[in-house]
Order: sequence, then structure tokens, then C-alpha cells
Amino acid sequence: MVEERKSKNDGFPVPRDNYKMMLIGFGIIVLGFVLMMGKGADSPDSFNYDIFSFRRITLAPVVVLLGFGFMFWAILRRPKKKE
Repeated sequence: MVEERKSKNDGFPVPRDNYKMMLIGFGIIVLGFVLMMGKGADSPDSFNYDIFSFRRITLAPVVVLLGFGFMFWAILRRPKKKE
């Protein structure tokens, strides 16, 4: 039984496929934070209203939350049994 267990996950606490999914989730999270970035004001005397754009206020936080949800799913996912 111990040898079956070692051959299944090669000593890793999470199967390899889950690590791949976690990397994809991390990429989605990074994409969300990149969407939040933007150019600042050209001078300190002017205000840049671009900080209130749809991309920064709505889209980017939703992408980050989806990335965290995908990461949570990737950690808890069980691999399909191979017969």
C-alpha cells in the first residue's frame, strides 16, 4: 500500500496535475493585478480620472477573485483514477 502511494504522487503532497493548475491560477491572479496597473498623473497638480475606469474598478478585481477561486479549486481537486 505504501508503494502504491509513492508511485501515485512521487512524494509530493499534491499531484502534479494540480501544480499545473495552480500555476495557471497564479497567472490569472497576476493578470488581474496587471489590469489594475496604469499610468499615473503627468504632473502633481493634475488629477488623472483614468483610475475610475471600468478596467481598474470592476474587471481587474473580478479577474483576481476568479484567479483565487481557480487556485482554491486546483488545490482541492482530486485527480481522476486511472484504471
